[in-house]
Amino acid sequence: MQISGSIALVTGANRGIGRHFTRQLLERGAAKVYATARDPEKIDIPGVERLRLDITDPQTVRDAASIASDVTVLVNNAGITTGTNLVTGDLSGIRAEMDTHFYGTLDMVRAFAPILGANGGGAILNVLSALSWFSYDGANAYAVAKAAEWSLTNGVRLELAGQGTLVTGLHLGAADTDMMADYDGDKMDPADVVRAALDGIEAGRIEVLADEWSAHIKASLANDPSAFYSRTGQS
Repeated sequence: MQISGSIALVTGANRGIGRHFTRQLLERGAAKVYATARDPEKIDIPGVERLRLDITDPQTVRDAASIASDVTVLVNNAGITTGTNLVTGDLSGIRAEMDTHFYGTLDMVRAFAPILGANGGGAILNVLSALSWFSYDGANAYAVAKAAEWSLTNGVRLELAGQGTLVTGLHLGAADTDMMADYDGDKMDPADVVRAALDGIEAGRIEVLADEWSAHIKASLANDPSAFYSRTGQS
C-alpha cells in the first residue's frame, strides 16, 4: 500500500493525532485527503477537502461515504476520553466511550468497506491504545472501549481479507495532544506516532506498536497478570 497517490479520509482531523495524520498524508503525496470533524470549520490545513462527520451519527457517516466514494485509505482516529470508571461511573460516559470507539468505528468500517473494495482494496488504520491490553483505575471505560475496538480490528481484518483490504491497528501510550493535556507522565510526539503508523501501512503491517510502552504491555500479556498490576501499583 503506497501513500503517494492514495485518497485518504481521516476522522477527528481538526486536532491532535488526526491533524498530524492529515498533514503527513499530504506530505507523503496523497492525491486527496478528506479531513473530517464534527466542526469542519476548525480544520485549518490547506489543501484538504473538509467534511462534516460525527462517527456517532450514522447519517453523517452515510453522507461522508456518499461524497468520499474514491477513498483508498481510511484512518479511524476520532476518539474521546471521559475519565469514567465502570462500577461507580456514570453510565452515559461509559456508553459514550463505546459509541465512539466501538460502534462509531464499526459504522465507519461498514460504510467504507465496499468503497475500499471497489477501489482495489486499500487500507484501514484504526488508532487504538496500549490501554487495549490493560486496565487503569480512572480510565476503565476507555480501556474497555479500546479493547473492544482492538477485537473489532482483528475481526474486520479477517472479513475484509478477501477483498484485499489491509487492516492495521496502531497502539500507543501517551502522546502530547489536547486529550492528554492533564497527564503528567512522558508523552510521545504525535508526529512520531503518525510517522510510525504510515510507515506500517506502507510496509503492509497489521499492527504498529508506536512506543516501547506499548511493546512492553503487549509482551506482558503472556505472563501472570498479577505481576504486571503489582508493578504498576494497582494490586
